[in-house]
Amino acid sequence: MNVAPVTPPRPLDVAAVFPQLVPLARTATRLHPRPGAPTWYDSSIGGPLLWPADEPWPHCEGPHEVDGMNPVLSPADVRLERRIRAASHGREMTPQEQKTLERIRPPRKLPMRPAVQPYDGSMAMLPVAQLYARDVPDLRAPKGTDLLQVLWCPFDHPIMPRTALFWRSAATVTDILGTPPEPPAMQFDAYLPEPCLLHPEQITEYPDHLELSTELQEQLSQWSVPQADEEDMDPQTYYDCVLSNAPGWKVGGWAAWDSTDPCPRPCPECGTGMEVLLTIATFEEGDDEGRSWSPYENPAAEPSPGSDHFDPGRPTAVQIGRGHRQHLYICPAAPEHPHLELMT
Repeated sequence: MNVAPVTPPRPLDVAAVFPQLVPLARTATRLHPRPGAPTWYDSSIGGPLLWPADEPWPHCEGPHEVDGMNPVLSPADVRLERRIRAASHGREMTPQEQKTLERIRPPRKLPMRPAVQPYDGSMAMLPVAQLYARDVPDLRAPKGTDLLQVLWCPFDHPIMPRTALFWRSAATVTDILGTPPEPPAMQFDAYLPEPCLLHPEQITEYPDHLELSTELQEQLSQWSVPQADEEDMDPQTYYDCVLSNAPGWKVGGWAAWDSTDPCPRPCPECGTGMEVLLTIATFEEGDDEGRSWSPYENPAAEPSPGSDHFDPGRPTAVQIGRGHRQHLYICPAAPEHPHLELMT
């Protein structure tokens, strides 16, 4: 039986212990991406977009630079490489498969190329996410729209892909662009999301401890010692890892601050404090030893039919930085205002 992923209950209700957290609670929708074959009419990660045939496809004009130590790959070659590796799982590769992989990623030869090379030309952006408001409770679409489409340039700008957001009414798209353009090159294969269907689930989240008052941080730190001891965890990370906010791809909720500190995020147009729209995650599992956020009754223990890639921890095959998250912030007063990107 195909049962949707469900987040296990939190070990305790932290807001009951610390009532100061009650007004800070936010809902978030975990997307739970799983490999599949999404269509234009599905909410998806890496799937086809319901894009009007008469609307220009987004392109990024650069600059685009590549690390000379790594090969520049095309989306077609990335897909071919994934298919070969999936098909050869559990057996030795054929000579033809090995030859193809060596063509895609040639052996390094001396002298090495320059460390950084510019790549000239406009880059067609790649689909990252398509979210229908009917599927995602925390997707607060602007009036007159019910669909969010997220694309990105598969090159770092400067430390993560540059994204573009499009809000539209699905009912107005009657003539669909069947074969959108693709970029001739990608900086990393991890910037090509594997097509995934979604299993949205709404949960409640609380802020990272760094966004709390100093007094509440101290109270949480002292209280966490016996709690963490029972779970054999570090008390300094117990609240953030287990009780505050979920890992993985999600809409809404709170950001996690692992590699940088929180900072003011005013809307560049009107000054309103911006909120998380979408979290693009490397990993679906949490940082705690018990992986307490990992969903149970998970239907995707094995690859879906026709799937080229499946890793329970990284079903989308996306990687941000060295395993971080890319948060897209929008203005809650006017979602059409320019958005903000942060890597944490």
